[in-house]
Amino acid sequence: ALKGPNFNGNTFAAEAINNGAAFAIIDEADYQTSERCLLFDDVLETLQKLATFHRNFSTAKVISLTGSNGKTTTKELINIVLSKKYRTIATQGNLNNHIGVPLTLLSIEQDTEIAIVEMGANHQKEIAFLSSIAQPDFGYITNFGKAHLEGFGGVEGVIKGKSELFDYLTSKGKHVFLNADDPIQQEKLKTYTKKIGFSTEDPQYYTISFVASNPFVIIEVESTRIETQLVGKYNFSNCCVAILLGKYFNVPLKDIKKSIESYQPQNNRSQIIEKNGYKIILDAYNANPSSMKVALENFGIIEAKPKTLVLGDMFELGDVAEEEHQAIVDLTENIGFDNVMLVGKNFFKTTTTSKKYKSFDDFKAALKENPLAKGALLIKGSRGMALERTLDFL
Repeated sequence: ALKGPNFNGNTFAAEAINNGAAFAIIDEADYQTSERCLLFDDVLETLQKLATFHRNFSTAKVISLTGSNGKTTTKELINIVLSKKYRTIATQGNLNNHIGVPLTLLSIEQDTEIAIVEMGANHQKEIAFLSSIAQPDFGYITNFGKAHLEGFGGVEGVIKGKSELFDYLTSKGKHVFLNADDPIQQEKLKTYTKKIGFSTEDPQYYTISFVASNPFVIIEVESTRIETQLVGKYNFSNCCVAILLGKYFNVPLKDIKKSIESYQPQNNRSQIIEKNGYKIILDAYNANPSSMKVALENFGIIEAKPKTLVLGDMFELGDVAEEEHQAIVDLTENIGFDNVMLVGKNFFKTTTTSKKYKSFDDFKAALKENPLAKGALLIKGSRGMALERTLDFL
């Protein structure tokens, strides 16, 4: 019976029992209407402890992953690869916080062999806490980027916070997967022996080659070409770790290839949509300076004309919001696009010759007056901007 700002789960306990629940875990005595309502001091803490108990009761191997960008896509790629050979469960959507991680662990069934658990964080000690709940056997960090700078206290804080997963795994002598081309990961794990890595250049690690991304990523591994349905070079490393885990867990390469080639992104994450003469890259699930930069650079090299950008504000940047939004605007001008439209209060404050709008409503009104030129279109912004609404006005 969890609580939120606008609800109290205790009030539903009796109804849950009447509807067939075996028990209800509550933390307010007033709602203990039967012996099947189990009273605890704190429901959330009980959920977390129960999840750890369940995880240890199971024989499933737990793989945890975190990082600034690409967590959910990476989790889905790992799951689709490993599910070719094993009975897997994985975090649903992005239920990756102090409630989502326990719920994921509790979805482990008796025959589950591998559980892939995504962990999100926006401040220090959060990944350490989630690791203590999930107690992973393996782990991977996608990258360290400019995300949740406000909560982490800058980029160094992000590195320290995300590295708490490495700290947990190395302290327990567990295996760590790494992107050996990432200097931060290399530095963090330089003396650690239980590491399995991929690299495009270092022969001591599993070699995977980047072939192209125009717009879809193409990979070569062991003379096998993998043609993905993922846009942008930034998805290359996400595919690489899925290939690496597949190899580690003895999934045949032909099955790894088939899995990755069949994966199509959903939920506004680098989706390719063709509509009314527009070829749209919809990347409106989230945004931070790191993910925005790689998305713009990728869009810059795609062969298409004309190219239009619709960019929405990036949230949770704290004191550096103004400079980070200006840096993105400067980058758009350096790369050079045919049409740039900036939406949100932060982008509205920037110095630029591009069109800018204080709110989505202002942007929508402008679109109705002057429809966008048909061609290639990148739509990217933080979740709160909900820029996928743009599709309704094309």
